Amino acid sequence: MVDQISARLQGLKPLTEKMLGLAPKLRRKGLRKAARQAMNVVRDDAKARAKAMDDPKTAEKIFRNIVTQEAGRQGQREGGVVMRVGIRGGAGSNQHSKDASGNPGGDTRHWRYIEFGTQSFAPAPFMRPALSTNVNTVTDRFVRVFTQEIDAALKGA
Repeated sequence: MVDQISARLQGLKPLTEKMLGLAPKLRRKGLRKAARQAMNVVRDDAKARAKAMDDPKTAEKIFRNIVTQEAGRQGQREGGVVMRVGIRGGAGSNQHSKDASGNPGGDTRHWRYIEFGTQSFAPAPFMRPALSTNVNTVTDRFVRVFTQEIDAALKGA
């Protein structure tokens, strides 16, 4: 089962009107910065949750592989900026030979078994709660940073 989290932003009309006064390149730059800083809240919470449950006896550290990155192709498809929080090497399958040990936290492809569980192992989610508990903080940070970026760009223009 896939959990979906949605958020509704209201009261952004003045911000949207300011944004339309900027060149597309400046808009994108401001959007990227605001989205990255907002999603870093989720990244930091996910790191803290992963660190708390990480096994100190193993060399692999999931929290070191948690990163924020832009999803460029998805952003182009959707006509905007898409930021995501994920785990380096996390999309690889444990059955394939691709080596993920070069990541800072080592080979942590097993994270999905912890997050989603298996038939013999109960799930202990740390990524999904990191987003669901921070939705308001993320949206507030996005709006604050994006407003600052737009104001700075308009002053410079």
